[in-house]
Amino acid sequence: MGLEEQKEEREVLDSIFPDEITDVSDTSYRISITLEVPNDGSDEDAEPPVILLNVVYPEAYPDVGPYLDITSPPNAYKHPELDVSEDKAELLQALAPTIEDSLGMAMVFTLVTTLKESAENMITERLQKAEAIRDQVLRKKEEEENRRFHGSLVTKERFLEWRENFKKEMQEKERRQKEEEEAEDKKKKTGARSDEKKLTGKQLWERGLVGKGDEDDAEGEDAVEAVEKLQIKE
Repeated sequence: MGLEEQKEEREVLDSIFPDEITDVSDTSYRISITLEVPNDGSDEDAEPPVILLNVVYPEAYPDVGPYLDITSPPNAYKHPELDVSEDKAELLQALAPTIEDSLGMAMVFTLVTTLKESAENMITERLQKAEAIRDQVLRKKEEEENRRFHGSLVTKERFLEWRENFKKEMQEKERRQKEEEEAEDKKKKTGARSDEKKLTGKQLWERGLVGKGDEDDAEGEDAVEAVEKLQIKE
């Protein structure tokens, strides 16, 4: 029963994968699977990744599952988000439910389909995660640039702090201005008194600042002499 079904399945697989299947022995072969995944942008000319599903029929197949292994073709392009040697266990584990559900029936075609989808999903999810991380880093850099360009976000606390500092600054400015005005007024008054000390005898006479007494009776040369001897009384 097992050997006959194995031969029939092998013939069907040969018609489905004429260029992808390679016999290793009478009971073993490998199938090349080309994965369809988005280009990560690192290499626009990169070829799509390829993995190999190695199948060995046990004598009781399909009543028991086949022996499976996953490898990479020699010198094949290695996708940055897929490492067959490290991801093999996870990919084989993804095939376990299919084997369990397909016991007693030819299952290799279904296993190939399941493996292809699992590997493609693995790569796509990793690409999306990497892109999300790049976007997060980019957004963070943009936010930092915006903060430097536009300044810090104005909150109620920051506004109140600014207003208080502004009031203090204006009060200090008014205080300095008032001190300057008072100093200027004092300077003007001091200058006025100084000008009075420098008045000529004629100016003193005209302003009535000349002392009374003998000087009032002086006439002619005696009057002039008397004026010259006048002193300003403090």
